[in-house]
Amino acid sequence: MSAPRLSLSHVSKRFETLDVLGDISISVAPGEFVSILGPSGAGKSTLFQILTGSTPPGGGVIAFDGEELKDASGKFAFMPQRDALMPWRRVIDNAILGLEVQGVRRAEAYGRVAPLLAQFGLAGFERHYPSQLSGGMRQRVALLRTVVQDRQMLLLDEPFGALDALTRASMQQWLERMWERHRWTALLITHDVREAVFLSDRIYVLSARPARVIREIKVPLPRPRGMREMSSPQATKIEADLLEALLGSSAIEFA
Repeated sequence: MSAPRLSLSHVSKRFETLDVLGDISISVAPGEFVSILGPSGAGKSTLFQILTGSTPPGGGVIAFDGEELKDASGKFAFMPQRDALMPWRRVIDNAILGLEVQGVRRAEAYGRVAPLLAQFGLAGFERHYPSQLSGGMRQRVALLRTVVQDRQMLLLDEPFGALDALTRASMQQWLERMWERHRWTALLITHDVREAVFLSDRIYVLSARPARVIREIKVPLPRPRGMREMSSPQATKIEADLLEALLGSSAIEFA
């Protein structure tokens, strides 16, 4: 594995009397897709708040490309759980919003977004409003808005959690194909064991709060992945190992 793009060493966080993160050490290599899996309330989203600078860590060291991360600006493109599209802006205008916030002129922003519309399945929908789109299409707009910012790393906070099961499975397959094409460096938060296995190169499993890393599992399934790969004995064993880590007594013992 190449040197980490992102490295967290013994990161902790406490809010007044509540210990949220106990001891988190993880890494993500350039071009790698890594997932964080854990029970509700384990502090997964708090990690993203720390990385994006919304809240400081309580302890530990965060490094980006080998240097201590003191300013997160320009490093991460963040996609939240909800698409957060502006209902009064058309698809094309929602897609350029992140660039506009960075100070990119509108004409240049349109020029960056336009070549990607077809890849994201949005060609022909540029002038539509969010209310005219399906849930999956709204999430594609949100992801396009995220990746077009051309940041060095994507932070994906349960991007498909609000979708129905069929749409979520379709979006997972679409994201896997897009990742194969672009090889983004990505860190995903999810509650979905199968989603983590389907998308990831490696998976970190967190204990209950205060969160600690209790397992690190590699996913050596061949890419591109589909139903055949996910129904293989190897994939089934990985899912079972993850469920055992999440539901077993080890999560309580480390809490």
